[in-house]
Amino acid sequence: MILLVSSNKDPASLNIANQILQRYPFQKTLGTFQNNPVYTANLNKKFVTFIRLNEASVDAQNLPENFPDAELIIFISRHSSQSGTPTLTVHPPGNFAGADFGGLPQTVSVSPATAMSNTLKMLMFYQQKLGLTDYEVSFEVTHHGPSLNVPAMFVELGSSMQQWTDSNAAYAVACATIFAIETFESKPTQKAVIGIGGTHYNKKFTQMALNGEVVFGHMISKYAVVNVDASLLKHCVERSLEQVSEVLLDWRGIRGEDKSGLLDALDVSGLVYRKI
Repeated sequence: MILLVSSNKDPASLNIANQILQRYPFQKTLGTFQNNPVYTANLNKKFVTFIRLNEASVDAQNLPENFPDAELIIFISRHSSQSGTPTLTVHPPGNFAGADFGGLPQTVSVSPATAMSNTLKMLMFYQQKLGLTDYEVSFEVTHHGPSLNVPAMFVELGSSMQQWTDSNAAYAVACATIFAIETFESKPTQKAVIGIGGTHYNKKFTQMALNGEVVFGHMISKYAVVNVDASLLKHCVERSLEQVSEVLLDWRGIRGEDKSGLLDALDVSGLVYRKI
């Protein structure tokens, strides 16, 4: 079962949810979750349960306890930034340090790399098809909660109320999300990579995924490299749905003072890595 999640606290999430319910064959069930209706659909032989939370999605740490059969959890969400840049993004959740925004400290969710790359490509497709030229399509690095033992990802619409209420952009996110569901494989054969370095929106990693060169699992921004040790690297490998083949280093996007410690951690971990 694939669990699709929106939040009543999130205007973009509700906008995307409305697009999904209007355009795809979800049926309202007799059941409820947090006093909200539960919907189901069969999409390309994938059974999907669609729920609404009363809490923020980042705080849904206990969600798998209520849906133990979930093979993938997709949160449709708003994206916020100080710049207010219109964005369509996707990323895995989790924390490399503290848990200031939900989840658990130093704990990441299982990353569904192939599903995330499929979503990214479809966000780009619909950005072009719908003429959303003001919107940037990008991966975000791994950040914020929840930290789940289940493959999980966020598909987001940002970065201000103007975009959160944009029905065209919400439609793009809805279509990309459903495509990810329809093409999801619980036992993927493709290998994944971990990306380290660069900004919160790594353009190199995004372009490589859009080009079909690799699929990215967890991505660690330059501001989080200081937290990387062999144990954290091992954790990111273990928290990947796909087998991790190597680590890609955005070498120019890593602070000089962090480089030697990172290389030491990679050597201790035994992971194959290369600079890009």
